[in-house]
Amino acid sequence: MNAILIGLITPQQPEDRCKEYLDELSFLADTNDIQAVRRFVQRQDHADTNTYVGSGKLTEIRDFINARRDTDEPVDIVIFDDELSPRQLRNIEKELQIRVMDRTILILEIFLRRAQTSYAKTQVEMAHLQYMLPRLTRMWTHLDRQRGGGNTSRGMGETQIEADRRIINNRIALLKEELRKIDRQMTTQRQNRGKMVRVALVGYTNVGKSTLMNLISKSDVFAENRLFATLDTTVRKVTIDNLPFLLSDTVGFIRKLPHNLIESFKSTLDEVREADLLLHVVDISHPNFEEQYQVVEQTIHQITQTALPTIVVFNKTDAFTYTPKDEDDLTPIRRENISLDELRRTWMARLGDNCVFISARHKLGIEELKNIMYDKIKQIHIRRYPYNDFLFQKYE
Repeated sequence: MNAILIGLITPQQPEDRCKEYLDELSFLADTNDIQAVRRFVQRQDHADTNTYVGSGKLTEIRDFINARRDTDEPVDIVIFDDELSPRQLRNIEKELQIRVMDRTILILEIFLRRAQTSYAKTQVEMAHLQYMLPRLTRMWTHLDRQRGGGNTSRGMGETQIEADRRIINNRIALLKEELRKIDRQMTTQRQNRGKMVRVALVGYTNVGKSTLMNLISKSDVFAENRLFATLDTTVRKVTIDNLPFLLSDTVGFIRKLPHNLIESFKSTLDEVREADLLLHVVDISHPNFEEQYQVVEQTIHQITQTALPTIVVFNKTDAFTYTPKDEDDLTPIRRENISLDELRRTWMARLGDNCVFISARHKLGIEELKNIMYDKIKQIHIRRYPYNDFLFQKYE
């Protein structure tokens, strides 16, 4: 399928950031097997409350779609970089006469395709239905056969939209009850793990968490160069030297992550909330890795409401690019003009031994990371079992 991408340049979102967001949106589309063939960008103070972009830009988009309608590569979908309100979605579809998506529904569809376990599928389906409920058209009657028992008879004067809304609400209620049962089971499973130290891998999507998980735990967690390659939490028992602990790989974060999805993935995120130590993996080769770092830190704070011990793992050092700045160039220094050694002496220096630089792909820095993890986990273990500290003495 072919798609065109729509973004805005605003005072809060300058041109370079808009381009980066559209690059990410294009990557999301590719993950869902959609090819982005054209981008439309408009500069304005804020999104139009009726049509997101102005009427002139919407006409330009419509003309482009119509011009390609009878070609070998017609436009199938229009994807907007922000979440559209029900009014915006309705007005845009009426004007363009084509399928319209926003970043939120694109992420939800990726999650629907990527979910493997029944738990993840249930979580994503509920988030998807909660998002679509206020945006109903006439596309939900297929859920009627899934509605289960109860009094679901349709009144004489009931419209199709009202019937669809009732069907979806019934389905959401069933999914919530199913999730409550699974939540209780997962809570019991976590309690049965005993008092072992728990370490959780967190980070922006596609930063290499699953690859690192495989290296540390010697397991075979699915990993590929696509967004949200991992949805289901994987927990492995790992031993470094004489010290056992539990290591979990969690779903990656992303900017503008749908709120309903965070709520639905509560139990997945409980692995973060209940962790003793976090490994925050950062793709240092990404042009805006610092913003990605802040997105994850803010999301973790929302989940945990407290500061957890964290090791920041700067990954993909092999892909870090550096272009030396000409000594006659008087323009301000940009990130790409700073070497990795210089970068380490910036704000990262304040992290001290709470950060490490690695390349999971080339297995560089892994032993240093394991040594840091060993020291941190040992400290947690000794605080938890103060009378067992003699266990470590013969290994030092």
